[in-house]
Amino acid sequence: MGVEPEVGSIMEGKVTAIMKFGAFVALEGGRSGLVHISEIANSYVNDVHDYLQEGQTVKVRVLASENGKINLSIKKALPQEENRSFAPRSAGGPRPMGGAPRSAPFRPAGGPRPMGGAPAHAVPGNRPAHPQPIPPSGDVDFEDKLKKFLSASEGKMADLNRSVDGKRGGGKRRKS
Repeated sequence: MGVEPEVGSIMEGKVTAIMKFGAFVALEGGRSGLVHISEIANSYVNDVHDYLQEGQTVKVRVLASENGKINLSIKKALPQEENRSFAPRSAGGPRPMGGAPRSAPFRPAGGPRPMGGAPAHAVPGNRPAHPQPIPPSGDVDFEDKLKKFLSASEGKMADLNRSVDGKRGGGKRRKS
């Protein structure tokens, strides 16, 4: 067959098959590996066909090589700048949402922000007078959506509890 590819190395290969769960890529030396759907782009990938097509040449990073199975990543083979802007090849495909890489540490909403990295609009209390669409940048977009969801959810729960309490007959009981 060929030599086991070195984990962490970046190789070039050709997409040989596209499945619902990812794409198979033929590598040098007659070997082939799988790029899982979660390793294609930093944004959510609904359909692999929006990003790849059979016969396309791609750069991949070898994530693991065990028992003859090779796990590959396209998003980890891209330079950092390209990595954030990797978009679907078709204009009609889903819009990339951005997002933090899986290796980014979890930081709860309202927690301390990294020094120097936060844009002015991401600092609480420093919002422009006229809200402008914020470009997707991972944590900030997600945290804003999460805050809106929690706020709406608490309001709905309060309404539901009031409604249920009224139906339980919380008023005075009649004597029989």
